Amino acid sequence: MKTSIQRGLVLRNENCNENYTTDFIYQLYSEEGKGVFDCRKNVLGHMQQGGAPSPFDRNFGTKISAKAMQWISKKLKETYRKGKVFANTDDSVCLLGMRRRNLVFQPVAELKSETDFVHRIPKEQWWLKLRPLMKILAKYKTSYDVSDSGQLEHVAMLPKEAETG
Repeated sequence: MKTSIQRGLVLRNENCNENYTTDFIYQLYSEEGKGVFDCRKNVLGHMQQGGAPSPFDRNFGTKISAKAMQWISKKLKETYRKGKVFANTDDSVCLLGMRRRNLVFQPVAELKSETDFVHRIPKEQWWLKLRPLMKILAKYKTSYDVSDSGQLEHVAMLPKEAETG
């Protein structure tokens, strides 16, 4: 890790070993990497929140993982020179996601302009444009203004002196 390597990734299956848990591996790397590198852990199942995957989920997972592996292989072939991989362009770090009906690789550098870092969400969320329709379907007695911009409004915390006033 003290070489020119800038990133590393450790993948672990929940059934691989009862002693080498995700927490153990994270704590090991955190302790051994002090001053050299930092580490983070992410358990994908915690983000999924969906219970048992359906056949559709499994099929979709297979498709996007195959697409990701093809992309990685292509990038490695494009950037391999004289025994080294030169992945130093913006498109060498991408996020694979759905855009309309297509799977699209988007460089992480481009995502910066689309991200609300304070609230850790996208600046524009497509589903917010459905709010007028949701109000109609829920039979709200309100204005049905369809010019909603799709921007999420955040509740700001009041200063302490304003709360007591």
